[in-house]
Amino acid sequence: MDCCIVADVKSILSLVLALAAPLAAHHSFSAQFDATKQVTIEGTVTKIAWANPHVYFFVDVKGEDGTIATWACETNGPNGLIRQGWKRESMKVGDHVIVNAYLARDGTKTVDARAVTFADGRKVFTGSAGDSAPKAN
Repeated sequence: MDCCIVADVKSILSLVLALAAPLAAHHSFSAQFDATKQVTIEGTVTKIAWANPHVYFFVDVKGEDGTIATWACETNGPNGLIRQGWKRESMKVGDHVIVNAYLARDGTKTVDARAVTFADGRKVFTGSAGDSAPKAN
């Protein structure tokens, strides 16, 4: 009988760890981004990764010296974007965008995208209202 109890405890522990893993992968705004370092980047969308827990899009930005830097732009998750009116086709590779965002704390070319303005003037919110980030401009 003791072996059955041990097996049940192991099963329960395995289940708890499996369920907790996605929570560990998610982060708060302030854990990764700096609310005092707002930036605007402008360039061409080169890739879109529509996946949980956040949708990312990547923008090639041309520097003053002519070099190209690729920026990773984190947004809300897919369900959040859909509730805000986004579709997978709302942004396409090749689109010219202006992104209002906050810099990553780790110094990488990663930003928390708050608002995106498209070449046609359309402006869309990309953040989450409940993520503790400053409100988009």
